This record gives sequence, C-alpha cells and structure tokens, in this order.
Amino acid sequence: MATKKTEKKNPIAHLSELIRGIKVAMMTTVEEDGTLRSRPMWTHDRDFDGELWFFTREHSPKVDAVERDHHVNLSYSEPGRDRYVSVSGLARLVLDKEKARELWNPTLKAWFPEGLDDPELALICVQVNKAEYWDTPNSRMVQLVGFVKGVITGEPYRPGDNEKVNLDEAGTSLH
Repeated sequence: MATKKTEKKNPIAHLSELIRGIKVAMMTTVEEDGTLRSRPMWTHDRDFDGELWFFTREHSPKVDAVERDHHVNLSYSEPGRDRYVSVSGLARLVLDKEKARELWNPTLKAWFPEGLDDPELALICVQVNKAEYWDTPNSRMVQLVGFVKGVITGEPYRPGDNEKVNLDEAGTSLH
C-alpha cells in the first residue's frame, strides 16, 4: 500500500503567494520610548524573495524609528479570503535611485509629486526572517460546518492553516 507523501512548500514561495495582491501592510516600528507604532504602507505587487520594499520619505518618523531599532513587523490582512500574514524582520533605509526606478509605479505620484526626482524619495527594505500565517482557503459554508461541528463535539475549531516559518532556518537562500 502506497503512502501519500506530503510535499512541504518552499516558505518564501508560499509567503509570496499569501501576500500577493494585498495592497496595504501595517508596518510596526519601535518608538524611542519603546512603544510600538503601526502605520499603513503600500505594498508592491511583485514576487516576494525574502525582502519587502516600501517607498518613504527620507526624513520621516518611521525612518528615524527604523534607524534607531531595525526590528519591524508587517501585518497583511485579507478578510474576504480569510488570509492573515504577520512577518518580522530587519529594516534598513536605502537611498538607491536605480532600485527606486525598478520599483516605481505611477500611483506613487500621490505621495511623491516630483516622481523619481523627489529629493525626499527613499526606500525601506525589510529582510524578513520570521513569519506566521493563517489561511482558510475553504468556502464559508465549509467553515460554518467546521465551527458547528466544534461546538457539538467539543473539539477545537480549526478553520485552516496556521504555521510559523523561520526563514533563517528554512534552509532556503534569500538572495
């Protein structure tokens, strides 16, 4: 009798698939007094390769926070598809016009009216090292049946996948 072997997904490819199409992430930084502060950041619709890139102004409070403490968290949420992703990593300020040109999207003119020539134009790069996701690919009806079953049987309701991923230990190359 043959046993079914479960194939483990590449964590970087799987995270790329999970966050693709989610336009806004909440970026949490550590303030000078140790408190946490979150703000929305526009996410680029490109394949995730272990790094996430965001446009910012060079002299902004988030840049000050990132330069003081490189640890950040990014939360992605797509409630309509019951998909939630939290990633943590180290952020750094990047002043690279070529990289900015590569990532540029005309929508960014709303924040940078001078476009790529804006003297305040900068990037924040987050090197992701850990992530956790909750993904419920089933239909609402299947979820409802699972919820009701949990109530009746007393077994915990498990609506979908939840996994913690450590990209530093995943044995995959980030570059």
